[in-house]
Amino acid sequence: MTVSQLNYYPIKSCKGIPCASAHAKRRGFHLDRRWMVTYENGLLMTQRKVPRMALISVAVGPDHLAVNAPGMPELRVPFEPHNSDSLQVQVWNDVVTAVHMGDACSEWFSRFLGIPSRLVMMPETTVRLVNPQYAIAQDEVSFADAYPYLLLSEESLADLNSRLESPLSMNRFRPNLVVKGCDPYEEDRWRVIRVGAITFHVVKPCSRCVLPTVDQNTGIKGEEPLRTLSTYRTRDNEVYFGQNLIAANTGIVRVGDRVEVVERR
Repeated sequence: MTVSQLNYYPIKSCKGIPCASAHAKRRGFHLDRRWMVTYENGLLMTQRKVPRMALISVAVGPDHLAVNAPGMPELRVPFEPHNSDSLQVQVWNDVVTAVHMGDACSEWFSRFLGIPSRLVMMPETTVRLVNPQYAIAQDEVSFADAYPYLLLSEESLADLNSRLESPLSMNRFRPNLVVKGCDPYEEDRWRVIRVGAITFHVVKPCSRCVLPTVDQNTGIKGEEPLRTLSTYRTRDNEVYFGQNLIAANTGIVRVGDRVEVVERR
């Protein structure tokens, strides 16, 4: 069993970036979901309510993000903001301190999305803890929904696609790690895995919201795959697909790394 894809998502709910290798850190892969778009009141904005965010692409430069969208000039977002204006933002039930990336960034997102928006960054000084019910050791997370990493197997997606009229691509589910060489849904039975030199705790199945129903190429929301997933992947009124992970150590993971199951449920 090996890693077949690695992805990170610098700006929450915008397009991801596939990569051949990634630096696994406590909060997630380097730069993963360290920026977030909010409404003017500081509440997170995602594709759940604003599916047009799927059309925003992000590239990483030496000291900035290059952000593009149809009909818009390229926006350069520096890694280090020019100001230190801090504000409180809300990610679900968590209220944390973020840094405002400036009026030019806010105006760019507001114009493209048609909603008054702000772009904020999570500084190193901000600590957002994982739900203690599933944490291993005071684990932290960035602006990701709840956990630092998300894993899905190619075989699980292939099984889902065999049930759909039109197959879906992996990017609908926004995983950080994709593995191949296992049985469908075998990841449900893992407790601890080792990817290269990194040990991951498999702490919780990923409950799915409406975001996977958004076509990542068009920004249009439909009904699948939730309609089909709900027929066979529902438990306690939640639809589960994929697994949330916490890294026990830091280092580099690579596409092609061997995936070893250290402990099963």
